Amino acid sequence: MKTRLTLFLISLIFLASCKEPEVRRPVSYSKSHTLVATIDPLKKVNSIEERKIEEYIKRDSTATYLVSPNGYWYQYLNKVDQESNTPKKGDIAELSYEILDLNNQIIYSKEELGVKEYKVDKEDFIPALQQGIKTMKKGETIKFVIPSYSAFGVVGDNNKIGINESIISIVTIINIKENPENEN
Repeated sequence: MKTRLTLFLISLIFLASCKEPEVRRPVSYSKSHTLVATIDPLKKVNSIEERKIEEYIKRDSTATYLVSPNGYWYQYLNKVDQESNTPKKGDIAELSYEILDLNNQIIYSKEELGVKEYKVDKEDFIPALQQGIKTMKKGETIKFVIPSYSAFGVVGDNNKIGINESIISIVTIINIKENPENEN
């Protein structure tokens, strides 16, 4: 009988301890508004940059600038009208370029940067130029006016280009070496 009573009490304790699990809440609960909080300031920065670029273009009234769907403005300084290939993915675009600020002050000169062999879509480069180079022909020179979000962004280049700084880059395609894999 003692065994039955012990078994009954153990069963009773076991059944009493079984209950629905409770949802555990974090000790400190707060909604994350990080994304929402950063959108408005970035919109303001982009709006300010766009106004500065528009002012730059107005000051350069003799030039005709085109707007790219990729978010930058550009002007042909030397356009090649003859039929010629543009660089494709994997090609090597041999180019010279320089970077200026919106006051036409040189940040990085052609001499400082040297000739660059850019492997199209296969290496990291200034985002706007990655797109723009694919539209250029051998011998062409284009002036790109690039907002920071298509250039060096919110960090700059950690050297001469500051945070959220729009830039101008004048690019000349010297040569295009086709990727043999593109011919297949």
